[in-house]
Amino acid sequence: MKLVVIHRKLLTILACLAASVLMFTLINHPAIVGASASARQLPIYCVQRDQKMISISFDAAWGNEDTQQLIDILKQYQVKATFFVVGEWVDKYPESVKALSDAGHEVMNHSNTHPHMNQMSREEVISDVEACNDKIESVTGVRPTLIRPPYGEYNDTVISAIRSIGMEPIQWDVDSLDWKDLSAAEITARVTGKVQPGSIVLFHNAALHTPEALPTILEELLREGYTFVPISQLLLTGEYTIDHTGRQCPVD
Repeated sequence: MKLVVIHRKLLTILACLAASVLMFTLINHPAIVGASASARQLPIYCVQRDQKMISISFDAAWGNEDTQQLIDILKQYQVKATFFVVGEWVDKYPESVKALSDAGHEVMNHSNTHPHMNQMSREEVISDVEACNDKIESVTGVRPTLIRPPYGEYNDTVISAIRSIGMEPIQWDVDSLDWKDLSAAEITARVTGKVQPGSIVLFHNAALHTPEALPTILEELLREGYTFVPISQLLLTGEYTIDHTGRQCPVD
């Protein structure tokens, strides 16, 4: 009987010690615990910024009728943007890709064939992404470091595959919905009403009313004190975390 009592006391002491160690870890290493508690990998949707700094981005996958018009509008307001282009779009419109790059805009990856990447293997994702990188680099001389997965779709396989080749997956926190052929006034209201410091705004080239809406959006946000930078300049350098909303946050 004495041995049973001693054994129970020993188990109680060990349990208390284990609980103490766990509590110490929770208090002193919350980032580690948070990372292991949430296994899902996220792209960057926006960035924690104290300054009124934002990025506007355009996805280019199909038409090309307004690319030069967008370049001209952005030049008028001295704004540099990030264009995510599909490899097949590069094949069709290499002169537009070069014009974007020559105008000082970032030309980044939007996949090679605009597939549903969350239905692909890790190897297939990497092969598709690198094929688009090759095409962009051959035209601009610069290899992309950012990618926006088509349809905004991703899973852990997609994100880990992208990061394994040194690239960063990018989403958005402000959607203009210009692809739905909203009016210029509706697009303007959506964007200006949702933007906050560190936002990434999504537009599309070849969207019906984006060229009409863009000047008003830029004028209003400039008037509010916002600065526009390409996404690579919006992203944080050094150590950072990505919270459950996809916001990139500095490590204190």
